[in-house]
Amino acid sequence: MLARSLSARRILYLPCTAPGSGRKYSKYGGRHTVAMIPGDGIGPDLMKSVERVFKAACVPVDFEKVYVSTNGTEEETNEAITAIKRNGVAIKGNIDTKFEKMDIDQKSANVVIRTSLDLFANVLKVKSVPTISPRDHKVDIRIIRENTEGEYTNLEHEGVPGVVESLKVITAEKSLRIAKFAFEYARRNKRKRVTAIHKANIMKLADGLFLECCRETAKEFPDIEFNDMIIDNTTMQLVSRPEQFDVMVLPNLYGNIVGNICCGLVGGPGMVAGSNIGHEYRVFETATRNTGSQIAGLGVANPTAMLFASTLMLKYIGLKSFSSDINHAIIDTILTDRIRTPDIGGSSTTEQVTDSICEKLVSRSRVACSS
Repeated sequence: MLARSLSARRILYLPCTAPGSGRKYSKYGGRHTVAMIPGDGIGPDLMKSVERVFKAACVPVDFEKVYVSTNGTEEETNEAITAIKRNGVAIKGNIDTKFEKMDIDQKSANVVIRTSLDLFANVLKVKSVPTISPRDHKVDIRIIRENTEGEYTNLEHEGVPGVVESLKVITAEKSLRIAKFAFEYARRNKRKRVTAIHKANIMKLADGLFLECCRETAKEFPDIEFNDMIIDNTTMQLVSRPEQFDVMVLPNLYGNIVGNICCGLVGGPGMVAGSNIGHEYRVFETATRNTGSQIAGLGVANPTAMLFASTLMLKYIGLKSFSSDINHAIIDTILTDRIRTPDIGGSSTTEQVTDSICEKLVSRSRVACSS
């Protein structure tokens, strides 16, 4: 029954060409313009680090800053979306979302941005870092998260007092799209296995559809091993034997949960970057989408994840040498010099970590850079 239903819906699926192949980021006079959305919490401090590092490395990028916050208006969110459309690419801090019941009609600006731009794939590269990863595991996982539907559709209501219905939307079109993206990613990056994560034993229709889409797509990639795993078992396996995972493809909410667990395995929210990918636009941010409000203004936020996000952005827009230089400076700072923020066992401030990275970039810079 499910297979027949899926077959009937197959016509809805548009083949997934490589996202970004038609990218149209702004470039004028040899310089690129990128939208920058600082967000809330530690976001503005992390963006200052990005700006300082780019200046030290003489990166030919200018930022169009757009401010959206938890108390922001719909107009602010629309301005951010317009800026991303104009430039084709953005770097973004997390925007806090209120969770009070009275604010049920206020949608998360983060979700609105992702869905409005159809940033359908969230990609995390999670890899153990020597002397930083808190456990002795060799983690090297790629997480491919469907980014536009599932439990994030904001469709819930209280029909009668004390009874709430929340709708989880899973479609064949988007499940096939993210499945094919995951397999294409695996093949392109010479990965060996794709694991679909689900709860189809309980949510037989919703997660059953997602799983069936992954199984159907796997038939098109005989060179890639495919298996599936139930989400609750997945979380246990991740903390006990994460080496078994290669590429994981997940619906929206499970991707959020698994992504946070994996980041915890390799040093926490300050160490891993994320990419939000669509056919026309890309938005780069930290992997955990962590606002960090509790440490905002204390000067101890780890800038590494946001700086790694910025290097992914530079690679995407064609500035690979700058991306490589900054990556090496970051790694030298935290691994060789052991200049680290408290979250990864150090005692340095955000500014001190950034200073060290900048000094290395200035000393190795191949281009004279005017202030």
